[in-house]
Amino acid sequence: MKKMLLVSILLLGVILITATKIGAQMNETTEVRASHILVLSQKEASDIKTKIDNNEITFEEAAKEYSQCPSKAQGGDLGFFGHGVMVKEFEDAAFSAPLNSVSDPVKTQFGWHLIKVTDRK
Repeated sequence: MKKMLLVSILLLGVILITATKIGAQMNETTEVRASHILVLSQKEASDIKTKIDNNEITFEEAAKEYSQCPSKAQGGDLGFFGHGVMVKEFEDAAFSAPLNSVSDPVKTQFGWHLIKVTDRK
């Protein structure tokens, strides 16, 4: 009887641990939808961020006016992407950014980015 009780307790523990891991994986962000502005210098990125923060220009307007990326035509929208798609610095910033806020300038091999995450799934 004690062995049956012990086995039942152990099985219950395994089931709870497994359910917890599955729940954590379901809550993990696997994709983000982000927009960005790509410029050549940190100063330019900082100046643009200041204009956005001061409501002098929207992120989308700034992307269309200043970005060096073809995504500027869509206000910088890159659509949804998962892990391993973008360069590491960009990905790290995008997956850790709060929704709908503009990141500080992020340096990659392509230049300096301002990133705005608009959705997660």
